[in-house]
Amino acid sequence: MIKKLLPVLLALIGTGAGIGAGLFLAPKAPANAAAGEHAPADEHAAGEHNAEAAHDEHDETLSSTYVKLNNQFVIPIVSSDRVKSLVVLSLSLEIQGPGQEAIYNQEPKLRDVFLRVLFDHANIGGFEGNFTESRRMDILRRSLHEAARNVLGSIVSDVLITEIARQDI
Repeated sequence: MIKKLLPVLLALIGTGAGIGAGLFLAPKAPANAAAGEHAPADEHAAGEHNAEAAHDEHDETLSSTYVKLNNQFVIPIVSSDRVKSLVVLSLSLEIQGPGQEAIYNQEPKLRDVFLRVLFDHANIGGFEGNFTESRRMDILRRSLHEAARNVLGSIVSDVLITEIARQDI
């Protein structure tokens, strides 16, 4: 019975740890935002503030942003009509410029296409043996990247596999 509960327990612990780490590592609100920003006293200061905001927005569009998907993916490895192991992995997306809102708005569809890719990879034996081999991981990353671009377009520049583990049952 413990063998059956262990993968579920590990998935729950991993999810809880991920949520806890996300809450703990979330960026803090700036002090001036918490106190409420005050309007600049004169026109010159207002112009500088707007120029800084425009400059920050411009820099944000040129830089990469990393968006971690909220939950882990759990992929069963089936052999002889029974689950013989589980693969648990976490994914992040590298996007160009601001676009986190677009990622989170499309997350259900994105998770669905990622699960299809991961199930296909499992069914062809991609998670058998030395599943972290460079060639196998490159095939998986490329497939996930193509799936992400089909959903989100050119905003996605890469898919990162941030955690991966296989638990044999």
